[in-house]
Amino acid sequence: MRISTTMEAIKTDEIHLRHVETDVLIPKMMREKAKEICVEKVEAFNHCCKDSGFLMVLKCREQNAALKECLTIHYKDPAFFELCKQEYIKEKIEFLTTGVATKNRKQKLPTSM
Repeated sequence: MRISTTMEAIKTDEIHLRHVETDVLIPKMMREKAKEICVEKVEAFNHCCKDSGFLMVLKCREQNAALKECLTIHYKDPAFFELCKQEYIKEKIEFLTTGVATKNRKQKLPTSM
């Protein structure tokens, strides 16, 4: 396997990322991770919206503002971007090495009984 030996020699800081990776895919990962970190505020906003129906625009301003603030803190954090970038690069290397996407790799493996 020529590709696996090549990929093992490459370090995460030596990987060249395409424009779409830095501007779309890594920010998408940041949004997903930020929602996990801000889970309490996401749940509070969702709960408010479900309870308020059409009046959610008026009734859920406080929850929306809290959620936006929490998410924006993470979106603007360069260290958080770097963390997500490194995780993305590791996933990319893993895919190039194994040919198996992360979402497929994380599926539960069958166990023998």
